[in-house]
Amino acid sequence: MTENIEVFTQNSIRIRTSAGVIYVDPFRMEEEPHDADFVFITHDHYDHYSPEDIHKVCRKETILFVPEKMKKQAQELAGSVAEIRIVTPGMRFEEGSLTVETIPAYNKMKPFHPKGAGWVGYLFETDGEKIYVAGDTDATKEASEVVCDVALVPVGGTFTMNAKDAAELINTIRPKTAIPVHYGSVVGNLEDGEIFRQNVKPPVEVELRIS
Repeated sequence: MTENIEVFTQNSIRIRTSAGVIYVDPFRMEEEPHDADFVFITHDHYDHYSPEDIHKVCRKETILFVPEKMKKQAQELAGSVAEIRIVTPGMRFEEGSLTVETIPAYNKMKPFHPKGAGWVGYLFETDGEKIYVAGDTDATKEASEVVCDVALVPVGGTFTMNAKDAAELINTIRPKTAIPVHYGSVVGNLEDGEIFRQNVKPPVEVELRIS
């Protein structure tokens, strides 16, 4: 189910689908594949919105999706992609056979990602499965209501939920597979992935992609 999903650094993810190649928050890309059909940005922090890395994955046909607060900022990429589209929390839309929902992503008690900023995670539905990329968030009410087959959730703490809180979220939404992200580089230790795995309850399978 997850052989089509790659995790690079932080929340940098590539998902290959029949609807096209999806990137979320490309960051510190070692190669320049220029294979993106869609690039989805969760928020404006440098480790999630990296124009340098978007240039590495995009091509002239690529559609770039950014939160509304980034509308002006993203214009620097206007000549590099086919189109820039604006998203807000709570949207649902289709791109061919790809269905996308935007899930609010925010901190509950920390100042780093205020709810009012309008940052998002994404729920992709294609090829008969739903893949949730949570973005930088705590274990919020909205996140706990997501129904998905695969969930990629941050576990590094500080700016997001930590490994144990992320595991509690996964034990609530119970996807078939959970993949921890956002640890082991800018924030969080490699051990956070293992802590997450130990706290996720069966039958959910945990796959560690960051090493």
